[in-house]
Order: sequence, then structure tokens, then C-alpha cells
Amino acid sequence: MTNRLRRVLAAVLSPLMRSRFAHRWLAPHLASAQLRLHRLSRGRVQLSSILVPSLILVTVGAKSGLRRDTPLMCWLEAGGSYLVSGSNWGRPQHPGWTANLIAHPDAEVIFRRGHVPVTAVLMAGVEREALWSVLEAQWPDYRSYEAAAGREIRIFRLQPR
Repeated sequence: MTNRLRRVLAAVLSPLMRSRFAHRWLAPHLASAQLRLHRLSRGRVQLSSILVPSLILVTVGAKSGLRRDTPLMCWLEAGGSYLVSGSNWGRPQHPGWTANLIAHPDAEVIFRRGHVPVTAVLMAGVEREALWSVLEAQWPDYRSYEAAAGREIRIFRLQPR
């Protein structure tokens, strides 16, 4: 699929993914379906990667100490870092994986079947604000999740160790 076609599809799907339908029917099931498909395909297939770069973030639970795998849309940066954001479908609470990264910033990224140890850095201030243009270039109106959630969406840079 060409980059132009991906951008067009993202522009069409972006409003759908912020809809009540998506919140009710897709949000509760998409992550687990992606993880199952990723495991069944032995890492060859991840649903969201059809449209946008996607990874599986492996964290340590902030409270449980257990391994947590979370499929996420990501933004690739020059130098091999990844940006991820805790939009949580525009819900008012931060997703659990963001608390995991704050408690345990050393994590792992599974990207295109490669495993990369990373350290998470929570973006803040002017640098965080500047990243919104990058995020919205890939997923139109992405910042509207922040308005819908009524909270500041956490953005992390995952830097390879």
C-alpha cells in the first residue's frame, strides 16, 4: 500500500475511530485481537500496521510487576526512537501502560519482528507541544482525543538502549 493511500485511508478512518461506535465496539476488543493475531502469525501480522506504523510495547506492570504487552500506533523518528501517546480512545483516564512506563521506564518494543530494549522519556512543555504536528501528520485530528478526554495526553519517546 502506498503512503498516499495510507494517508487517505487514515483521513477517512480518523473520524470513525473517534466515534461512539468505535468506543463501544472496537476499543474493548481491538488490542486483544491484535495481540492474538500477532501471536498466531508469529509476529508477521499486526492489524493497525496496515495503516500506520505499529509496535507492541512490553512493560512491567506498575502495581503487579507482571509483563504487559500493548499494541500501539507509533511514530518513527530519525535515530531509531519511537513516539507513542496515551490517547486511550479519548477516554478521561490515562491508559495503564503509561503508568507502567512512569514506574518502570525500561521497556521493550517489538517492531517488525525485531525486539528493541528501550527507555521511555515522558515528553513535556515546548518539546511535547511541538510533537503534535508530527503526530497529526500521520493521523489527522489526533489531538482531538485530548479535547475529548479532558486531560493532557501523555507522549513518550522510546529511545533504544
